[in-house]
Amino acid sequence: MRIRLSRRTALAGAGAAAAAALIGATLLPGVADAADHGAGPRAQQPKPTVVLVHGAWADSSSWSSVMTELRHDGYPVRAIANPLQGLTGDSAYVSSYLSTIKGPVVLVGHSYGGAVITNAAASDPEVKSLVYIAGFIPEKGETVGDLAARTTPSLPLISTQVPGGTEVSIDPAHFRQFFAGDVDPDTAADLAAAQRPANTRAVTDPSAEEAFRTIPSWDLVTLEDHAIAPDVQRFMAARAHAHVSEVKASHAVMVSRPAAVTKIIEQAAR
Repeated sequence: MRIRLSRRTALAGAGAAAAAALIGATLLPGVADAADHGAGPRAQQPKPTVVLVHGAWADSSSWSSVMTELRHDGYPVRAIANPLQGLTGDSAYVSSYLSTIKGPVVLVGHSYGGAVITNAAASDPEVKSLVYIAGFIPEKGETVGDLAARTTPSLPLISTQVPGGTEVSIDPAHFRQFFAGDVDPDTAADLAAAQRPANTRAVTDPSAEEAFRTIPSWDLVTLEDHAIAPDVQRFMAARAHAHVSEVKASHAVMVSRPAAVTKIIEQAAR
């Protein structure tokens, strides 16, 4: 488009504006592109990457519905396979994957995954917010086992001796009752059959970091949870000074109420 200006001062101003626009387009191509489409100079920056970390007795597929909603809303998403072999090693494993992601990160942990992100985030300055989904939030020196003992009755676990020590899983006959009470019976049966056992070191390794001390955190408390009692979740969230939301859901909230999980993640992302 050609603009005709008759006054010398106007031409000078237009030249300065053109130069500024050229510099802006060079340094901030995403913003410049948005401005070209009428979004204006305050166009939003690219959204952070949401990294999802599952807990014990689950796997990355448990986040499927949440990932679909996040992608629909424009968020890049990664779901990391948590090894479930011990808090120290699992945290180092997740930290290694975080180092490969460019730009800001919203780090999300479900259940035992909450303890993992508490430790893994401490070494990564790109993690801008933490989101706990019915998650454990241990303080330094505390174990997941210490916190799990606050919930009664305890989970009905089955132990198996493996080359790496002892692994435990939830008795499939009681899986829906304790883990997925608001999930339909067929889906709950599938979750029980596909559950990934956790090494006992997941509950005995002491937490070494407290990333929530320096990184803003959000917490979704599940009110029908029989794996981590709601009061225990509230206790951990309060001492972490997390922004708390509550939802009427079981421990498997990412399966039964993906919209509620997506909502709190996007609050943390903003």
